[in-house]
Amino acid sequence: MVKNRIYIIAGVSGVGKTTIGKGLAEILDAQFLDADDFHPISNIDKMKQGKSLVDQDRWPWLEILNKKLIQESDNGNITVLACSALKESYRQILNKDLPSKISWIFLHGDYALIYERMQAREHFMPPELLQAQFSDLELPAYGIKVDVVLSPQEIINKIIRQMNKKADIGLIGLGVMGKSLSRNIANNGYNINVYNRHVDGTEVDVAKKFVTAHKELKNSEAFDELNAFVQSLSVPRKVFLMVNAGQAVDSVINDLLLHLDEGDIIIDGGNSHYKDTQRRFNELQSKGIHYIGSGVSGGEEGALKGPSIMPGGSDIGYNEVSELLTAIAAKDTYGNACCTYIGKGGSGHFVKMVHNGIEYAEMQLIAETYGILRFSMSKSQEEIANIFHNWSKTDSASYLLEISADILRKKEGEKYLIDIILDRAGNKGTGSWTTIAACELGTAIPTITAALFARYQSSYYDDRQEAAEIYNGDHSPINLDINDELRIAYQQARIINHHQGMHLIKSASQAYDWNINMKELARIWTNGCIIRSKFMQEMTNSIDDSKSILSNENLNRIILDHPKVLNKVVATLSQTHISAPCFSSALAYFNGYKEKRSLANIIQAQRDYFGAHTYERVDAPRGEKFHTEWS
Repeated sequence: MVKNRIYIIAGVSGVGKTTIGKGLAEILDAQFLDADDFHPISNIDKMKQGKSLVDQDRWPWLEILNKKLIQESDNGNITVLACSALKESYRQILNKDLPSKISWIFLHGDYALIYERMQAREHFMPPELLQAQFSDLELPAYGIKVDVVLSPQEIINKIIRQMNKKADIGLIGLGVMGKSLSRNIANNGYNINVYNRHVDGTEVDVAKKFVTAHKELKNSEAFDELNAFVQSLSVPRKVFLMVNAGQAVDSVINDLLLHLDEGDIIIDGGNSHYKDTQRRFNELQSKGIHYIGSGVSGGEEGALKGPSIMPGGSDIGYNEVSELLTAIAAKDTYGNACCTYIGKGGSGHFVKMVHNGIEYAEMQLIAETYGILRFSMSKSQEEIANIFHNWSKTDSASYLLEISADILRKKEGEKYLIDIILDRAGNKGTGSWTTIAACELGTAIPTITAALFARYQSSYYDDRQEAAEIYNGDHSPINLDINDELRIAYQQARIINHHQGMHLIKSASQAYDWNINMKELARIWTNGCIIRSKFMQEMTNSIDDSKSILSNENLNRIILDHPKVLNKVVATLSQTHISAPCFSSALAYFNGYKEKRSLANIIQAQRDYFGAHTYERVDAPRGEKFHTEWS
């Protein structure tokens, strides 16, 4: 029954914290502490005078309580503390060095009821200060919550039942991301059980070893038997899948269906193909199972500390798990969760796929910029790292640029590690899926595709070594202003890349009736995810469903103000041996985007000549078809 060493009963003054705390402590055979007993005299005198405490009054008091709780925990004592803990910032102080050892219990109720109770008691806190307490109250998503309209014994009984309840959620698949997400969920106050398959000789006691290794999982149960795992979860059961995309997901779902009931929820947090997610959504809907395909971005660190989460699929299922998902997600600059319901079917995995496509091009643009600086401008690794660091203080700032500066400074002995890493890039499929989806939707994303093909071309390692001997591959020196030309061209290419990715998402939203909120999507990409950047923050503030990024003057200003810079940089690169497919494709796309009269009339005439495919005319109504006997 006892799941933690520390239980904090929180709520506004007069809600009954002391009464409930003492009763709970008796049942748990724990010591009881009243936070009021730790107030300095100055705080008590202030409240007696009818004055509300401010944060500066509370910080020292909360720090004293935190030290007391740590002391009692280190002594192995079970402690029940009655403390208002009205704000999340206050709870963070109490939580310091203790997050895995505290269970939060929040008592709440009607203002009139609590005011009446305060009038009937003797306490240094006058009833007139209750309104200020309600104003300060920030009731969190986590913890046990009980309405004080019940009797004290009923409240205590309800708390005990909640403490004995089954796990809030279960997670299957303890790879890097699965492990980090499990710890994130536990650190946010949710009970999580984990499962990993048993394979003799290769995967033995994976879940048990994982749970034992992390103190925040001290209340979690580990399983390698699926039915027992499912039965350990509260109803409706919520199962988070973190397994490899493809057949493995289908296999796990088929096994799960033997143990799940109607109304249960499956969340696929891997990089599944959006069409597979759509199929699974339809199949499971017919069986009464709510299926959510959720993109999760942020890598190992993001999964642990707060990723960007992109759930799509069952809206009913999302409503059941939204509290948990928003609790574990990264937070934007306003403190809101970087998690939002994307739309129906496979929409969540689609936007994660395109996120990765944009990421491919962002990484390639940085690599190309590095190549220009290193090989045609003769800059050292340290100089380039400093340049990237300085650019991170401009509108070019991004997570990827920041880590690239760190990467370039890393040494192994006397050598820079970057010079030891084999120049052959890998990929896991989402880049190619993005290109295929763009082809199916008839949407041009040449910069994203160029980045994908650059990775493919890098894999021809032996061919490249041979070709380097045949052709003169020496890099020609060039002269570009690093900030006024190269950085500006880099930023312009980035904007064109983001335009292509967001255009693809908008095309899919219209084609599949997903109704994706583009502003909200940009917002949840401002933190937690790999492509978070200053430009993404600007998109959140300025993106408009009626305009593309390249037609939005709040977003394309650097292109309007410097119309010839990208042209000059690409023209200069053409005189070197630097491979810069993303810079070049971005310029080609932009030139095609702004052509008032494109070259497609020649293509249409050719198609009609050899295949009688017909064409339209500028002097006829749109849609009317014509054919010419050309010879």
